[in-house]
Amino acid sequence: MFDLSCTDLTKRFGTFTAVSDVSLNIPSGSFFSILGPSGCGKTTLMRMIAGFESPTSGDIAIKGESVLRLPPNKRNVKMVFQHLALFPMMTVGENIAYGLRCRKEPKSEIAGKVARVLDRVGLPGNEDKKIDQLSGGQKQRIAIARCMVLEPDVLLLDEPLGALDLKLREHMKIELKQLQHQFETTFLYITHDQSEALVMSDSVAVMNAGRFEQIGAPKELYDAPASGFVAGFVGDATVLEGKLGEVRGNQGRVVLEGGKEVIGTVSDGSKSGDAVEVFLRPEALKLGKGESGCQLEGKVESLLFNGASSRILVQTGRNLIEVADPEQRSDVGEGSAVTASWTPDRARIFARRPGSGAAA
Repeated sequence: MFDLSCTDLTKRFGTFTAVSDVSLNIPSGSFFSILGPSGCGKTTLMRMIAGFESPTSGDIAIKGESVLRLPPNKRNVKMVFQHLALFPMMTVGENIAYGLRCRKEPKSEIAGKVARVLDRVGLPGNEDKKIDQLSGGQKQRIAIARCMVLEPDVLLLDEPLGALDLKLREHMKIELKQLQHQFETTFLYITHDQSEALVMSDSVAVMNAGRFEQIGAPKELYDAPASGFVAGFVGDATVLEGKLGEVRGNQGRVVLEGGKEVIGTVSDGSKSGDAVEVFLRPEALKLGKGESGCQLEGKVESLLFNGASSRILVQTGRNLIEVADPEQRSDVGEGSAVTASWTPDRARIFARRPGSGAAA
């Protein structure tokens, strides 16, 4: 049985369709993320699951039972908002106990439940602290504790790291994953940040214009994207535009502007003559000669140092190619003549997206 299922879910606001025919099944105890740009429909989808919006059509089931007719307070799901919505006039303990008091649980049991959940989020003995005495990361944990003390079947998290600074966000990504394992509760997380989704999730649904483009494990989305949107949105990639020429099996030859031909893997059924894009991950490229059609000559534009994520930018005609440089090579410098190469299976060819532009 799945903790959460959505079947053919659609939401329209007048003539605008925010969510279109979306289906998903989330196994018990998993960390599932919905990843997509602002305005793609992910928050509307989460609000329908929480009960704050009613779907135009489709069904939502928790533990196999439809919840469409249940109000938010009767669905055993809880939600952590981006701005946390903690009560500043209450202590930590009072914030966590709020839902228990609303459920009219015995006062004799509330204190024990609050103490136990504080211990599980790593903040034992903090019942009497004021909210403004806590760090950003501690506030995140209290917001989660306030939900988890109610023992929900599913915890919904609406971009809860969005207001944090970069260093704290990186730290909280790891903490959230650890907390999810500790509570063994199903987490449904929405974000526009691909790093958050890839690092924390067991499965990710990539959403675009109200639909799911692809659902899969993070590695599957990164290594085998199902569409040009997924290839461009999940991870970094150089994008080369051209026209698809000869196709043999799943290998295609793409003629770039200026006449240069490159070879890659046709990943979506594009046919000869179609306008296409070639996606090249930085780590799929190396400096050095490759086979015919799998290399581009150019000059080093700049060296970008970022530890293991360092890059070499190579200007090749009209395109700027990003080549991974984890070892920070010392044999090339700005202005060096180089060749960037790849193997055909590491270059993904998709139909050109409307309004897209090649890397400049």
